[in-house]
Amino acid sequence: MQHSPSLPLPASAAVIERVETFLVDLPTIRPHQLSMATMNGQTLMLVRLYCSDGTVGVGEGTTIGGLAYGAESPEGMKLAIDTYFAPLLVGADANHVPALMARLNKAIKENRFAKCAVETALFDALGHRTGLPVSQLLGGRVRDSLPVAWTLASGDTAKDIDEAERMLALRRHKTFKLKIGRRSVAADVAHVAAIKKALGDRGAVRVDVNMAWSELEAQQGLAGLADAGCELVEQPVASAEAMGRLKGRHPIAVMADESLTGPASAFALARDAAADVFAVKTEQSGGLQAAQQVAAIADAAGIELYGGTMLEGAVGTIASAHVFATFKHLQWGTELFGPLLLTEEILAEPLQYRDFELAVPTATGLGIALDEERVQYFRRDKKRSGMVAAAQPTPQPQIA
Repeated sequence: MQHSPSLPLPASAAVIERVETFLVDLPTIRPHQLSMATMNGQTLMLVRLYCSDGTVGVGEGTTIGGLAYGAESPEGMKLAIDTYFAPLLVGADANHVPALMARLNKAIKENRFAKCAVETALFDALGHRTGLPVSQLLGGRVRDSLPVAWTLASGDTAKDIDEAERMLALRRHKTFKLKIGRRSVAADVAHVAAIKKALGDRGAVRVDVNMAWSELEAQQGLAGLADAGCELVEQPVASAEAMGRLKGRHPIAVMADESLTGPASAFALARDAAADVFAVKTEQSGGLQAAQQVAAIADAAGIELYGGTMLEGAVGTIASAHVFATFKHLQWGTELFGPLLLTEEILAEPLQYRDFELAVPTATGLGIALDEERVQYFRRDKKRSGMVAAAQPTPQPQIA
């Protein structure tokens, strides 16, 4: 495809020559229960951009429970990129990342997760080309590691307590988020209270309701959670207006997640004072730069920040880490534990989780390299007979 005359190619341009997408199915260490779905595996949509100077950028698109969480799925992202994104990318100068994203945003509505995957690949390639990590391309990091919370989502109180104790002993996590909303409010509050009592001051406890409560249920739930020592509740109700009415009624922070879908929604939430905290997600925001815009709006409005996750694999997780490393404030840490929920490693060198934090790589681009043999083994289109599909239950190994 010929390059658009609106973006003339300089002599030193690195032209995008090919766009590759594929699906990777990976099992999880245990069933992961949310209010809208139970996950027994995770599918990653990986995209690679091959440039004329030999650089290659990789990005990832991931959702929670296929289409259970939102309107995009890994399969849909692959189709959209192959059909609509690729013709706009091939032949373009890969150095002009903001201009390329502006072109995609003008030509393609929504598809925020797919856009994030493509933008990640563009910045990864640009980092390799310039010798800089993605965080530097995004303005420069202010921290080299990020606190990481762990989500307890087995649904069993005793199992969750045991899991939290192991995380504390390993010095991997000391903040725990509980997925609730599938049971009665009273049962959920009792579950949270028992876990907080067992952990005491050794571990902070938060909850994510994933919009499962009515406003009346949330009024009851927030009171009980505050009494139990829970410090934060994420998206207790679907309505931003209802969240605004709940905020400040009890000594517990209210965090926006599903209602936060990019800069425009961030502005509306800030204008209406509908949240104490924003859970910033790069995919849900529509990309790395859009996530930075969400953070800037929060800072201007006095809203605190949390680095959220779509349970991304290693590629999406470290892309988010590069973004969150640039935030001036990150009062509530992050939840970038996605790769630790998977039984299989697809990187040549695993991400570094230690002393309750995730290290942000300093190497060029995203600072990671795929283990090509492992990636090929788990590719859906090359799956061998007898392999365990990600959607099937798998034995639960010990958490390391």
